[in-house]
Amino acid sequence: MPTIAERIKLFNSDRLARYTPLKYEMMAESAFRFFRGSCHLFYEDLGKSDAFTQHPVTWICGDLHLENFGSFKGNNRLVYFDLNDFDESLLAPLTWEIARMVTSIFIGFESLHINRGEALQIVKAFLRAYAFTLGKGKAQYVEPETASGIVKSFLDKITDRKQKTLLAQYAIIKNKTKHAAFRTGKPRLFEIDAREKKELALEMTRWMKINHQKHYAFRVIDVNFRIAGTGSVGVKRYVFLVQSTINPKKFMLIDMKQAKPSSVAPYIKVLQPAWVSEAERVVSIQDRMQSTPPALLGTLTYKGDSYVVKELQPTADKIDFLVIKDRYADIRQIIGEMGMLTASAQLRSSGRQGSAIADELIAFGNDTHWQQDIIKYAQHYSSQVKRDYQSFLRVYNKGGFSQKTGIPHPKAS
Repeated sequence: MPTIAERIKLFNSDRLARYTPLKYEMMAESAFRFFRGSCHLFYEDLGKSDAFTQHPVTWICGDLHLENFGSFKGNNRLVYFDLNDFDESLLAPLTWEIARMVTSIFIGFESLHINRGEALQIVKAFLRAYAFTLGKGKAQYVEPETASGIVKSFLDKITDRKQKTLLAQYAIIKNKTKHAAFRTGKPRLFEIDAREKKELALEMTRWMKINHQKHYAFRVIDVNFRIAGTGSVGVKRYVFLVQSTINPKKFMLIDMKQAKPSSVAPYIKVLQPAWVSEAERVVSIQDRMQSTPPALLGTLTYKGDSYVVKELQPTADKIDFLVIKDRYADIRQIIGEMGMLTASAQLRSSGRQGSAIADELIAFGNDTHWQQDIIKYAQHYSSQVKRDYQSFLRVYNKGGFSQKTGIPHPKAS
């Protein structure tokens, strides 16, 4: 039987060698960060357990956890709070998605020193909201006009922030429009050679003309390599600084991320559609599950690899549970919204290419017997994650995952 370290190294063997040590460095920070960076371990173990296989099949984002909900500007320029990461998405028993989310609550809240009893009550709040929404059979969404409480405050703050604030974090724009470029030494941004920069700029220019000619007349000013998240560190990812050709004072950031096969796929027995590319899989499922997709969402092929393209969203636009860890009413509200959004995404995408129809989901939501099975599995597996994390940490501290990179990276929340 391969060790935890061997399983992790094997999975990451096709990632960029320069950046995988950074991923391991992030995973060493906490059990929750480890859980985020090892989605493949969760599904490998779940697949072997044969748990929940008889439950309805739906589209899932595949890596649902506390930090894969966040705000973003939709293609209608309104701000939404929703599931926002679909790299691992595919058809699967809906309980696989719920089990991962519930496990993340147990692990994440323990890292915040929230006691197990309180975490269990929060888990039950998530499951109640999820089952209630599913049972009603009507997908809902969250935006500033319909939100309340802490979620409304969160979205109002995001709505008020100007695009230039995000731009200022990444780029220097001098003399209004005469010179613009990415900031040198910006954490998570890295220079690429001039030849590749030119090739990428030409490819993005071509893509924008074909896909968004009427609404997005922009030219590429600069291109950098970018790292973000935890699980996706090591995949090819670029960020583009572009300038409007109609209004030279208007700039925008575009994210271009390589799409890899879903880490859930090897362990699922459900027949999947024959996608043209991995990027098409990600974008198609995201478009089905979200109420409104992010601005510029689309696919691009570059040098044989498929990429997901979208307008860059601020990475800070997630609920900071560390700030509200003692405000249980606020936490319960947010977790309840997450349950509602998860059920809504499954309802919204129901009946598509093999997924269960809405009537099946309604029946499942109204039958609550499965909830205790989810809780029992998540409690058991959260203990397994802690053991796996300690096993990983022992090897990591002995240099078994190579030395620290010294590359700046975002700290775990």
